[in-house]
Amino acid sequence: MKKQWMALALAALVFGSGAVRAQPVPAPSGWALDWHDEFDGTALDRAKWVPEPGGKDNGNNEKQFYTERPENLRVAGGMLVLEARREAYGGKEFTSARIKTAGLQERTYGRYEARIRIPRGQGIWPAFWMLGADIRTVGWPRCGEIDIMENIGKEPDLVHGTLHGPGYSGEHGFGAPIKADSGAYADDFHVYAVEWEPKRIRWYRDGVLYHTATPELVKGEWVFEHPFYVILNLAVGGYWPGYPDETTVLPQQMLVDWVRVYKRPG
Repeated sequence: MKKQWMALALAALVFGSGAVRAQPVPAPSGWALDWHDEFDGTALDRAKWVPEPGGKDNGNNEKQFYTERPENLRVAGGMLVLEARREAYGGKEFTSARIKTAGLQERTYGRYEARIRIPRGQGIWPAFWMLGADIRTVGWPRCGEIDIMENIGKEPDLVHGTLHGPGYSGEHGFGAPIKADSGAYADDFHVYAVEWEPKRIRWYRDGVLYHTATPELVKGEWVFEHPFYVILNLAVGGYWPGYPDETTVLPQQMLVDWVRVYKRPG
């Protein structure tokens, strides 16, 4: 009986705290784990992720300067932390962080999912998304872009899944939102996912399917049959979200519990 109690206590410690996880990670039905990061260490795994510092506005008129400083980018408490701060840096008014798997993990097809608690506030713009690895040669939007999750702070109860390609990019992207079941998305963690297969991409939030794209549905060329890489970032400002105002509380954190990529077995 004592041994049984100790085993139960250990299980509660391992699975209840969220800080330590058993391996291997259970896969959704019909998928096999291919790549993942549980963020259980003390630093960003540079074999999996590349920080992308700089002050480019990415065509969106964003106001942040991305840095690799621990103030903006760190792994702590079993989480990846991307933190947006109000501070002058690199000629910008705000700092934040952006990381990608480009050159390290680039794949064609799969189920891509992450458990994320988004930040909140006017002008705050968290995203979990993918870009075609051929962006270096063909540019955007011909490379293709798969936005798995985006939120703009002025819409606290909505997240968006969107596809961008030639003829359907920017504000003309092929997308759909999903409303929170209650409250704001920033109130808790949610699992955001896409299932990307030949000629079809499906979007999920907490297992709920809410958007599907196929070549017949998009208003232009389908450019999603080649390798893509993953991006996590927390932007501040931009044409779509607008800009922080007197109601915006900073710093704000985007917390990522894990990122997992699955493939079809066989």
